[in-house]
Amino acid sequence: MNDGSYLGEERVGKLLAKFAIPCILSLVISCLYNIVDQIFVGHGVGPLANAATGVIFPITVIGWGLSLFFGDGAAAYMSIALGKNQPEKIHRAVANAMLGSLVTGGLLILVAYLWGDRLLMLLGGTDANIKYAHDYGVIIYAMIPLALVQNCLASVIRADGSPRYAMLAMVVGAVINIAGDPLAIYGLHLGISGAAWATIVGQFVSFVMCVCYLLRSKTFKLKASSFIPDLRLLAQVCQLGLSSLFTQLCIVATTIVNNVQFVKYGYLWDARYGGDVALAAFVVIMKLFQIVLNIAIGIAVGAQPLVGYNYGAGKYGRVKSILKLVLLWTAGLCVVCTVFFEAIPRAFISMFGGANGGSEFNALYMQFAIPCIRIYLMFIALGCLQKVSAIFLQAMGLTKLAAPLSFLRDVLVILFAFTVPISLGVMGVAWAAPIADATALALTAPVMIFVWRKLTKLERGEELCYKNEA
Repeated sequence: MNDGSYLGEERVGKLLAKFAIPCILSLVISCLYNIVDQIFVGHGVGPLANAATGVIFPITVIGWGLSLFFGDGAAAYMSIALGKNQPEKIHRAVANAMLGSLVTGGLLILVAYLWGDRLLMLLGGTDANIKYAHDYGVIIYAMIPLALVQNCLASVIRADGSPRYAMLAMVVGAVINIAGDPLAIYGLHLGISGAAWATIVGQFVSFVMCVCYLLRSKTFKLKASSFIPDLRLLAQVCQLGLSSLFTQLCIVATTIVNNVQFVKYGYLWDARYGGDVALAAFVVIMKLFQIVLNIAIGIAVGAQPLVGYNYGAGKYGRVKSILKLVLLWTAGLCVVCTVFFEAIPRAFISMFGGANGGSEFNALYMQFAIPCIRIYLMFIALGCLQKVSAIFLQAMGLTKLAAPLSFLRDVLVILFAFTVPISLGVMGVAWAAPIADATALALTAPVMIFVWRKLTKLERGEELCYKNEA
């Protein structure tokens, strides 16, 4: 059994690289399931089908958020327990997190199947894309419960000191999806349904790999009694995962609002674009946003075991060092991405189809998408820094600070998405994002300065404890 003591001893930069890089790759690879589907669907079926995958996207993100609710909560619980040298309940926390993921996944697909196309229309579906959305969704839904367990276990595996294994499980599933998409879409002529089948097969293989890891886990061993429901323990786990859940639910909320607003103002403001052109462009932009956000989240989530252990062990100087590195890495990587988005937006839009061909839809799609990507993603580095700050506070167990910050940026996006387009029209929906990014970081910065000062006092021994209520 591994007591995790190396987390408080090895050089901080080396540890962050060891945990964050595999975590970044795992999260980016997880994006590939939907993104690869969109690339092949966009080229094989058309941008209209891409809009349909965007309609399903909020449902899959809700599932992702629920898995992180339990998985990141269990991971934070593990790290803090190891830092305090209290590992005895870890196996029960992990088992209960798995049960929570499975049950909520089952409830989610029950709602999705029973509500059917009415739900898809509420999420931004139109008469033109609803059939594509239906055909894609009914297959994707079937795998959601096991996909939630797999995502939950990925967080646990990283916290258990095996981030590379978690990454490998994601890589294998993604490779299967990438190979399966052209085979199913072009070879078997299954269209958008083929993309869905390739996705769930890849997810199932990743699930099996993560479950197999439980036979060789380092800091806990599961047994039959581990799976006895313990609502009190599960409540502690979920409290630590609230920030991750809010982050994902807010992505869902902003996606739905933006979907609806782009469709609404696409029709009202400029009849050339209409709802489907604007929605198809936004779906692609959200995938690019998701990649960059997952890079940032990967850095912060990769740091969670380090933060939780060192905070629990009272090594506050190391916690500050980790925070500095997390912010620097996030800023650097996001700025590089922003430069590429601003300089060559057409290249990124073209990846998803619609760049070639003489149809009027494709021409309008590119005409709208290029300025939209430049506007929506211009301050993405600021938004990512704000998200990372909330996750860092969650890793310290400061849930009362982390929870409201985790959805601050997204609440602002929704607010501005309803107000800015009144004067700027359909492109005003895109302007809501950079305005929200800058505002959210400005409001978060004083909180992080406050926490930094508290850590400094603790480091100097000027205070004996740090209460969550602070």
